[in-house]
Amino acid sequence: MSQTSSPIDTGILIRRSMFLLVLIALTLGNLFILFKGLSSPQAMDQAQIAREIARGNSFTTKFIRPVAYHQAQKTANGAIPFSGFEDTYHSPLNPLINAAVLKLIGGDEADSWQMGTNEWVYSLDRVIAVVSTLFFLVSIGVTYLLVSRIFDAKIAGVCAILMLFCQVFWDYALSGLPQMLMLMLFSCGIYFVYRAVESATEGRVAMTPAIVAGVFFTLLALAHWMTVWIALGYIIYAAIAFRPRGLVALAVFGLIIVAAIGPIMRNQRITGTPFGTAYLTLYNGLGNGTEDSVMRIDDLDAEPLRIDGLIGKVLRTTLLQTTDIIPLLGGIVVAPLFFLSLLHPFKRKSIANFRWAILLMWITTAFGLAFFGVSTKKLDPNQLHLLFAPVMTAYGLAFISILWSRLDFVASTPMLRNVHHIVIVIVCAVPMILSLPSDVKVGLLLRDKGGAPQWPPYYAQGLNSATAGVRGWVDDKNLVFSDQPWAVAWYADRMSIWLPPTREGFNKLEETAATLQTPAVGILISPSSHGSGPVSEVAGRYKDFTPLVYDGRMLLATYPPGFTLFDKSQRLADIARHYQHRKPLVGMDMVFYSDRALEDGTGTQP
Repeated sequence: MSQTSSPIDTGILIRRSMFLLVLIALTLGNLFILFKGLSSPQAMDQAQIAREIARGNSFTTKFIRPVAYHQAQKTANGAIPFSGFEDTYHSPLNPLINAAVLKLIGGDEADSWQMGTNEWVYSLDRVIAVVSTLFFLVSIGVTYLLVSRIFDAKIAGVCAILMLFCQVFWDYALSGLPQMLMLMLFSCGIYFVYRAVESATEGRVAMTPAIVAGVFFTLLALAHWMTVWIALGYIIYAAIAFRPRGLVALAVFGLIIVAAIGPIMRNQRITGTPFGTAYLTLYNGLGNGTEDSVMRIDDLDAEPLRIDGLIGKVLRTTLLQTTDIIPLLGGIVVAPLFFLSLLHPFKRKSIANFRWAILLMWITTAFGLAFFGVSTKKLDPNQLHLLFAPVMTAYGLAFISILWSRLDFVASTPMLRNVHHIVIVIVCAVPMILSLPSDVKVGLLLRDKGGAPQWPPYYAQGLNSATAGVRGWVDDKNLVFSDQPWAVAWYADRMSIWLPPTREGFNKLEETAATLQTPAVGILISPSSHGSGPVSEVAGRYKDFTPLVYDGRMLLATYPPGFTLFDKSQRLADIARHYQHRKPLVGMDMVFYSDRALEDGTGTQP
């Protein structure tokens, strides 16, 4: 018997060792060769909030959304200090975890993490990415355990390989967004859901694993408020599937309510609404504009949320989710076959019942996203479909394996039994394989600079430098208007207001800041504005400040002698005179408009 088992054990050991080596190589390569810095505004925002928490400043932010300030000012019936401004946009769990890590390594001391003159990637960016990547790796392990329990080790291994070679997973892991934390919590949650389903199908009490699953879904909701829709699906399923009926559902519902009481009371105190600033993401899905546009207005009453044609908007957004289901599931082509597997009569009752729990959670999630919106064009912070990709992939693989094994030529040729797995892995890994050589080449060439920057639109060195950057030019008691205030808050460690669309909104905030002894001293313009789309779209978003947004580009395009737009606009005449000193950071693509002449220094081109 030992002679028979030895080759099998050796083969398993070799395969697992190879997988571990590839995992380590991809992890180290992505973090230290391919990494370009954080790439998401929401990730930078959460990172700078985490740093404030690590400093003992609670959930305060240096990134001021005009609409958030309007909410706080209206609730307080008076001016609110910009310094120590409280955030009500983000869920608390991810910033808390990052804060603990930053505190542990001394990341709360900005001077200790000053970028070198030849450094292009901020070191703390890499720290945030490492934390997110660790959550991703844990998610792979939990998924392997779950799928092994549902099906077998072979399908679990293929799922793990597909996750490892999925470029979308790595993009989110390196972005700093909380998706990988959410993936880990969701994977743990559905692991215990399956344990509960097993107990229920065997006639045993499913209370303990079902409640443990509810704990993970509660933590998931604290990582991203939108995942409450996932918890809703689980609550509905638990009320139907687990005995005594309704008890588990009530317990899980109670856990979520208890966890939400603190944030809700805080939001109500600060903004006058239990949902804080976060609910304004409705403008992405149902509103008459976009989230970015509403966050930049200084008076929410001037642009109320209009939900006329509600049914049509929900149907349209839902349809867009179904047509984009493959990219929403990470580009893993086999994952959508989960829906076809619903038609297959699996012999094991636990497998058959568990898929309905997954389906119900996915339906409630898709319904919620129909209200708040989701996109595949960029790293969307509302991307929740990705959480379902691993378990849906497992069902899709099982379904294909069943059909494949029934083919006559496969049954008669044992060598073909795993061909479908190999083909699926190759197809799903192609995007990563094709881009890897050129990315590695660039990363190795720039390894002495820490890697290539996320340019455009971010250039951390120009913001972080204490001698030739925003951090050195702006005092910590002053603030900056910017089209990328999240980057100013994170890299420069300075207060920054998102540039409003109108002159009146700008003047109102500027006067308030001066009254509160935190005067504005400059305006930072970057490709976050002029490089964000066609001229007509940019003009629609930035309205009065369109001449300022395109001032640097026009100056560069007409040089010499150079024609400027900022000082030619009659509506911006007073502002142009106040912030008349141009300081290029990256040519004229990234320009700091200062209220005073700055010491001579040249911007750097990455």
